[in-house]
Amino acid sequence: MIRDALPDPTEEPLLAAARALQAVLVAVVVYALVTVQIGLVFNGLTPLLVALIPDAVRRRYGHQMHPGLALWIAVAATLHGVGALGPYREFGWYDQVAHSVSAALVAGVGYALVRAIDRHHEGVVVPPRLRFVFVLVFVVSFGVLWEIAEFGSGGLASLLGGEAVLAQYGIDDIALDLLFNAVGGVLVALWGTGYFDGVAALLGWQVDWD
Repeated sequence: MIRDALPDPTEEPLLAAARALQAVLVAVVVYALVTVQIGLVFNGLTPLLVALIPDAVRRRYGHQMHPGLALWIAVAATLHGVGALGPYREFGWYDQVAHSVSAALVAGVGYALVRAIDRHHEGVVVPPRLRFVFVLVFVVSFGVLWEIAEFGSGGLASLLGGEAVLAQYGIDDIALDLLFNAVGGVLVALWGTGYFDGVAALLGWQVDWD
């Protein structure tokens, strides 16, 4: 079992903020259920499950994520959950902010994967420059898959009737989403990978690389 050091008391506000954002997402889901908005239920429940990942990891593996990372996950999830209430449609910049924050998390996951392989497989050596390229490719690939999912959701809604579960606002929106995904990936690849070292260690412990 892998455990990070217990959070410093000065980091407790970060954990409290993450809990508050989880509560916001619970409120979004409850509102969606009461008003019978199936699309909003999906767009509230999925981010809520993402925001609860640090708690699930702690219970399952005894691994305490860095409080800053837990808050980061909660912020990214809340931006998407709250965005489905209307900000996505009302504020053109909101979608780009949400994509940048989320892409930064995806970049962190990509970093953790390649770092775990580098650390725990003696036959694989990943130089820092190649690691940087991998993180960017990982983010862009995930972004493309997400845009395809949004496009497919819109097409399915047109065929079956009703509202698309994942909103998509045209070609310009796709281009901007991919651009800001790349921005988030670059920021993490350059300065934010330290938050994910504990995740990389956990992945290496969980998987038998031999």
